[in-house]
Amino acid sequence: MEPARNKMQRSLFLAVVAGYFTAVGLLRFSYKYLDDLTREETGTLAARFIEEMTGVYSAAILFPLVLVFARRFRLRRDNWLKLLPAHLLAMCAFSAAHTSMMAISRNTIFPVAGLGAYDYGIMSIRYFMEFSNDVISYWLGIALIYLFDHYRESRDREVRTAQLETRLAQAQLQALRLQIQPHFLFNALNTISSMIYENPRAADRMIARLSDLLRLMLRESHSQEVTLQEEIDLLDLYLDIMRARFEERLAVSFDVQPEARVALVPQLILQPLVENSIRHGSDPESGAVRIDVSARREGRSLLLQVRDDGPGVANSSLAANGNGIGLTNTAKRLDQLYGASHNFELVSDEGGGLKVFVKVPFRTGGDEPGEFEDAKDSRADSR
Repeated sequence: MEPARNKMQRSLFLAVVAGYFTAVGLLRFSYKYLDDLTREETGTLAARFIEEMTGVYSAAILFPLVLVFARRFRLRRDNWLKLLPAHLLAMCAFSAAHTSMMAISRNTIFPVAGLGAYDYGIMSIRYFMEFSNDVISYWLGIALIYLFDHYRESRDREVRTAQLETRLAQAQLQALRLQIQPHFLFNALNTISSMIYENPRAADRMIARLSDLLRLMLRESHSQEVTLQEEIDLLDLYLDIMRARFEERLAVSFDVQPEARVALVPQLILQPLVENSIRHGSDPESGAVRIDVSARREGRSLLLQVRDDGPGVANSSLAANGNGIGLTNTAKRLDQLYGASHNFELVSDEGGGLKVFVKVPFRTGGDEPGEFEDAKDSRADSR
């Protein structure tokens, strides 16, 4: 990927340089030829064209040397005075070489083109005459080099920043996985231990569910997003294990629009929200908890909601305590992935219970990030 990007940048740079010199040559040719016409001088078309194009292409041949020199002795605010003499000498050398190359090329091409010998005048004076033009050419070339280098460095910084943000998001996802596993595994293994003699078949099923869940949670993925259906499948495995532990005290319902199931959502977005409801939303006396999970599309957004019927939390304290590490990590991940394009809100009902709202851009697997197209037909019926 890196070599391909560098190759593309080099090709772009060469195209810009070639286009620049060709455009300058054509502009100079048109100016000189039109000036000849105003003086009623005819038959100068070929001569003027050869003169101007040999001039700019001679400079183009020298340009790689200027490029190497400009980057080797890069002018900056803190060193320009120190390096200016070196650039002045390089400018003089460039002008002398450029004038010599123009003389040689024109003396060679003119006879071949049937234009006779080329009269370049007194060469010692010609060197001084061309110097004024070459001063402009040299510093324009330096400016072009530094402008392109600045563009390339800016693009490289953007790529590095994007790569760092991706690594950070992956690290946050891995941290979330590691955070979930210890206490969840402890509780799940305790439940299996208590069931293994009383209900061996149920214990076997729970072990299988736990194995499937851990495999999905630990899978390596270069994508931070999965479809909502995949996220619900993982949540089902988690809930199967939790139902074995809580039995009838845990009731979970789903209300998911069919087209919402193909939408992309962050990995492990629902599990921490449901876990938070199980841990903090259960009835203090009976330990029972009811959780409603819903998802729907609203225009260009996907709305997720997890609601429990527990005691709730005072709205004034929601932002202060974060209502759990899982929710705090979820908020950070959403901000990392979507920036200002998302909304994450916790609302405590007056009659009890906590609602967690997540709003993210509606995208499917075929969409480019930042583009919102109509969702494809749903691939599963709503529960």
